[in-house]
Amino acid sequence: MITSNNESISDILKSIDEGKTQLPDFQRGWVWEDGRIRALIASISNGYPIGAAMFLQTGGEDIHFKYRLFEGVDKSKENVEPERLVLDGQQRNTSIYRSMYSKKPVETVDSKKKPIKRFYYLNIPLCLDTLIDRIDAVDSVPEDKIVRENIGRDIKLDLSTREKEFEAHRFPLNIVFDSQEMMRWQRQYTRYHNSDEVDENWDKFYDNVIVPMATYQIPVIQVGNDVPKEAVCQVFENVNQGGVSLTVFELVTATFAADNFELRKDWEQIWKDLQRHRQLYHKKYQSFTGTDFLTALTLLASYDKFNSSNDNKPKAVSCKKKDVLRLTFTDYQTYRDRLLSGLNEAVKFLEEQRVFTAIDMPYTSQLIPLSVAFAIDKNLWFNAANSRKLEQWYWCGVFGELYGGANETRYVTDITGLMEWAKDDNAAPDTVRRSNFHASRLGQLYTRNSAAYKGIMALIMKAQARDFIKGSQMDFASYVGEATDIHHIFPQHYCEGQHIDRALWNSVINKTPIYARTNRIIGGNAPSKYLSSIERNHGVEPEKLDEYLASHMIDVEAIRTDDFDTYFDKRKNALLDLVEQATGKPVAGRDEQEAEEPSSYDLAEMNEIEWDVE
Repeated sequence: MITSNNESISDILKSIDEGKTQLPDFQRGWVWEDGRIRALIASISNGYPIGAAMFLQTGGEDIHFKYRLFEGVDKSKENVEPERLVLDGQQRNTSIYRSMYSKKPVETVDSKKKPIKRFYYLNIPLCLDTLIDRIDAVDSVPEDKIVRENIGRDIKLDLSTREKEFEAHRFPLNIVFDSQEMMRWQRQYTRYHNSDEVDENWDKFYDNVIVPMATYQIPVIQVGNDVPKEAVCQVFENVNQGGVSLTVFELVTATFAADNFELRKDWEQIWKDLQRHRQLYHKKYQSFTGTDFLTALTLLASYDKFNSSNDNKPKAVSCKKKDVLRLTFTDYQTYRDRLLSGLNEAVKFLEEQRVFTAIDMPYTSQLIPLSVAFAIDKNLWFNAANSRKLEQWYWCGVFGELYGGANETRYVTDITGLMEWAKDDNAAPDTVRRSNFHASRLGQLYTRNSAAYKGIMALIMKAQARDFIKGSQMDFASYVGEATDIHHIFPQHYCEGQHIDRALWNSVINKTPIYARTNRIIGGNAPSKYLSSIERNHGVEPEKLDEYLASHMIDVEAIRTDDFDTYFDKRKNALLDLVEQATGKPVAGRDEQEAEEPSSYDLAEMNEIEWDVE
C-alpha cells in the first residue's frame, strides 16, 4: 500500500537520530554545498515548501535492502534495525538534520567545492527586518565559530561562547528542535541584555520564525513493505523527476548488499576490464551500462532456466524491469562469467562487421541479445551457416531500425528466435521477418544520429574499402591508428561552388571512410583535381587508384570527370546492393524515380556539421 500524508520535520529528525529512519545502500553520499544549505534553512524559516519525501517501510518479503545511518548520526545506532528507508529526500533531510539537529559541525563544501566545516545561526534583528531576504539572515560560521577577514588577521564575528552569541544576537540553529536547550538559551539571552526591546524582539522572533520552523511539515509518501520492487522503482521515478533517477542497477545493488555483496564494486571491476574494447567505451561515451549487463544476465538466466528440465522452470523467457529486479544473487554468481565470455565474443563479432568504436555502434542495445546468443552457446555460431544467420539478424536490426525504442520484448523474441533458427532454417527471428529498408531512406541519412548511416559505413569497410593513397584495407588497427573518419567524396566546398543540392552532396551516398591525412590532402578540390594530385605527388599509379576508388563503390569514370549525377546514381545503387546482401532481403522502392522529400527531422540532421576537414 502507498499512502500520503504530512509529517513534521521534528518527528522525522528524531527518527533519523534514533536510527529508526535510515538510507538504503543504493543512495549516494550527501553532497549539498554550504550555499544550498543556507537557502534550505531560509525556505523553512519562511514556511516555504521544500518538496515531498518518500519512505519505504522495512520488513517486506520482496524487498531486502542493506541500510546505513544518515551522515552525522551517532555510530552507536548502527545496530538499530530501521522501521523505514528514505527513497527520496535524502539530500534535504540530511542537510536539515546536520544543520538544525546535530550538535556536530556540518561537513560540507564551499562554492569552489573546497571541504569546510560549518555551524549555522540566525541573525535575530535581520530576521525581523521585512526588507531583508531571509537567506541574508542565515550565517554560516567556521568550526571554531569565528569569522575572520583580511586574510585571517581581523575577526569579523565571534560566536565562540554563549555570551558572544547573545552579544551578537545570533541564534544557534542546532537547538531549534531541542525545546529544553532552546528555552535555556532564551532565558540566558534576555537576561544577558536585560532590555525590554530585546524581550519584545525575542517574542516576535519566536512567534514568526522559531514556531513555524519547529512545527514545519512536509508531504510524505509512505510506500508499504507489501509493494513489489518494480513498483518502488516506478514510484520513485514519478516523484523524483528532477533529481538522480533510481535505476534498476541501484535497486539490485541494494538487494545484493543484503547478501554482503557489493555489486557496484564488482561492476566497476568488470567495466575496468571492458574498457579495453573500443566498441564499449569512448572518452565521452559508454555504450554498455551496469543496467545493460543485468538485463543481459537476466535474459541469459531466464532462457537457460526455461530450457532446462527443472520442474520449477519459468513459464516464459523474460527480461523486463520486474524480472531484472527479481534477479537473485545466486543467479548473478552462476551467469556472471558466462555472460562476460559472451560479451567478449560479441565484440569480436562487431569487429568482423567493421564496427570498431563506440561512436560507430548503430545500436548499443543490440549488444544485449548478441552477447547472450554467444553466452548460451558460442560454438553454435562458429558454424558457417549459423554465422551467416547471425550476421543477417544483426544487419536486419540495423537497417530495419528496430532497436531504437523499448526493447525488452524484442530481446526475448530475437534470442529465442535466433536459437531456434540455428536449428531450423525456416524459423527466422522476428527482427529478420520484420526488417524493411526503403531505397528513399538512403538519401535521408546525413549524420551519425542514424543507425543505418553507421551501418552503411561499416558495410563499405566490410567490402574491403581501401584508403585512396595508402591502399590499405580499413581493419581495426588502421582504422584507429590512422584516425579514420567519415568524409565527403565530392567535397563540400566544391559542391557548394557548383550549386549542387545540399540534400544530395551531404547524404551518406556522398560519404565514405577515409584516413585523416588523406582527407587533408583531398581538401575542397574537384575530384578530378585531387585525384591527379594523389597520382602526381604521392606516387599512386592510376590503375591502383582506380582499384581503391572502386573499393568504395565509386564509379571511376564518373568521379574522374567530375560527373556528380552519374556518380551519385551509381553509388546509391551500389550501396543498396550492400544493404540487400547484408540483410538478405530486397530493398523496397529501388525502381521509384523520385526520392521522398526529407522530413523536418532529416533536414535538421542534414544541416548538422559533419566531421569533414576540408
